[in-house]
Amino acid sequence: MAAADYLPDFLPDSLRAAGAFLSREFAPFPGRANVMLRCMLTSAIVIVASMALEVPELPLSLLVVFYVTQSNVVVTRLVGVMFIVGSTLAIGLSILLLKFTFDYPLLRIVIASLMFFGSVYLIRVLRIGVVFFIVAIVVIYVQSFVDRTDQADLLIRAVLWVWVAVNYPIALTLLVNTLLLPVEPQLQLKAEIHRQLGALESRLAHLTDGTVSDAPVTLTAVQQGALTLQKLLRFTTMRDANFREHQALQLACIATVSRLYRGASVLPATWPGLSAAQRAMLDELRANVRALDASVQSDEPYRYVSTATPEERTSADSIPAAADMQRALHAYADLVASGAASGKPPASEPMVAPDAWTNPAYMRFSLKTLLAVLVCYVFYNTVDWQGIHTIMLTCVIVALPSLGASTQRAVLRVAGAAAGSALALFMVVFVIPHLDDIVGLLLMTLPVVAFGAWLSAGSERVSYAGVQLIFTFSLAVLGQFGPTTNLTEIRDRLVGIMLGVGVATFVQMSFWREGEGDVLRQKLATMLRAVAAQLRAPRAEDAARDALPYAQRQLQAWAVLADCEATLARVALEPAWQEGEQAQLTLRAQTVLAQGREIMLAGDALRNALAARDVDAIRPVLTQAYDELSLYAQSLAANPPDAHAPRRIAVPAQSLEASLIAAANELSRQIAGLPDWRIEATVAAPASQAART
Repeated sequence: MAAADYLPDFLPDSLRAAGAFLSREFAPFPGRANVMLRCMLTSAIVIVASMALEVPELPLSLLVVFYVTQSNVVVTRLVGVMFIVGSTLAIGLSILLLKFTFDYPLLRIVIASLMFFGSVYLIRVLRIGVVFFIVAIVVIYVQSFVDRTDQADLLIRAVLWVWVAVNYPIALTLLVNTLLLPVEPQLQLKAEIHRQLGALESRLAHLTDGTVSDAPVTLTAVQQGALTLQKLLRFTTMRDANFREHQALQLACIATVSRLYRGASVLPATWPGLSAAQRAMLDELRANVRALDASVQSDEPYRYVSTATPEERTSADSIPAAADMQRALHAYADLVASGAASGKPPASEPMVAPDAWTNPAYMRFSLKTLLAVLVCYVFYNTVDWQGIHTIMLTCVIVALPSLGASTQRAVLRVAGAAAGSALALFMVVFVIPHLDDIVGLLLMTLPVVAFGAWLSAGSERVSYAGVQLIFTFSLAVLGQFGPTTNLTEIRDRLVGIMLGVGVATFVQMSFWREGEGDVLRQKLATMLRAVAAQLRAPRAEDAARDALPYAQRQLQAWAVLADCEATLARVALEPAWQEGEQAQLTLRAQTVLAQGREIMLAGDALRNALAARDVDAIRPVLTQAYDELSLYAQSLAANPPDAHAPRRIAVPAQSLEASLIAAANELSRQIAGLPDWRIEATVAAPASQAART
């Protein structure tokens, strides 16, 4: 039972929904505790080293630890190297800038603005944009140093200490992640495959032996599992040359595992009256699931294990999900036995965006971000309020390509900063007066670090809040080499963040709005095309050869669905001057996304019911469904969208089994449930509602 289920019934639905959201986001999952421990250990070493050696900018060092510590060694090293390159380039450029423009403030601001503009532009057009994100941050951060001193040698020393404060934590983080708590992506991939196959075996054992099975496999778990396998395979190929050489075969393996895990979600909860033939067929499936798991763990080729007779094997037709899993296992075993590669591995993305020099959106984005930073810089110097120097950094941090993504980042930054400030206020008032050594400091700080690390290791919906919590807390408590008693610093940091978020949001809404409404429609159209591609049922004699390609197409469909969900979440957060139009777009997109998932499931059920039969009468239903979805996707991608609700597909009822008719009718009903995007339909809907009232 979820924690939200214990909330009183009289609470409003919004509060109960918030409780359910927090319960999901704080729930443990494999690898989350490991990330938290690595962050805690590295942070403890950094705190002791910085305090003992009096290395300044300890909050910045802790921030770097959280940014560099990733889910596995491959990503940690990649981010660490990019941070080293970016920080070194940024410090070198800043020193050159100060050397030639220290006595000329206007020239310094102009050149720094040009450097910042170029860095933000490169953030958008390069795959390694994080390097230039660091350059942009440091260039702006250094300007606040200049305003605090008029001595050039102290200024250069402060800038060089920034380089030390950034790079020595990176070295410690890489050391801890490599030697003490290493997490290899290949081991993570094998563990995830073992978990999914274990869940399937548990469901099969429940059907055959009546043993207690794990919790039912939900559709959300299937989608998340497919995405996890794809991500881990990508990391593994980056790490292991052998995986790169056989990437296509490994992709076929995870497609098969995802297909089997999907089958676990649709297996019946119980199967009373199980015949001996059906039991033998399910036992053979269990044996092959164990064999596939063993082959993955030992890196040995998989071979299909035959324990049932051909007559017993045909009894799988009475359980469509079991028959589909049989076909998937046979197809993968045949591929391994033939030694052939299942297609070409996916091509890597180019280093530079194809439209880097022709798309005006990149230049507009850079100009907007520069304008927000300059407005904050002028305000910061005009009011002479040194404590709010976070106002400029906030403008850079929340600057993301779309308004929805920026709003999401801003909300997480404000939430994390508020939580960090509240914890810092509590520590300053009640804990710090009783501390007198480094042990007490660690006992006070590490629980907060653990909480922030647990958050940062979560999903994208909450991870950034954990990073901001730690940074804001450490700015208030660990900003100097002694006990902190000044409460105004906590207030100033939070005020700077709030002002920066307000200025950045206003600028992005007022100039060249980059909403993702059109992008969302294009992604929804791509999702529908991916779903439509699965509706082409092969002939009975070609079903075995099509099992593996079908599993790979479904794997791609899950990835597109997840991308649409993430985009929709950002679009829903976009502030708009006309709320009605935004709400209407969000509602339609939610409907398309939900229907797309249901269409995929209904098509999958019909395809499984049809696979063991050669029924030509119902194949036109799948063909017409493919045509309707393709036409709807094409009309949805047009600007303005001209997609209308598809018609119900006529299902021939003569000489067909009841199960086939029911599955075909369900597919037809789900396709007809897609919403109408035409403008006249939008205008007519409120009028018809008014007429009825």
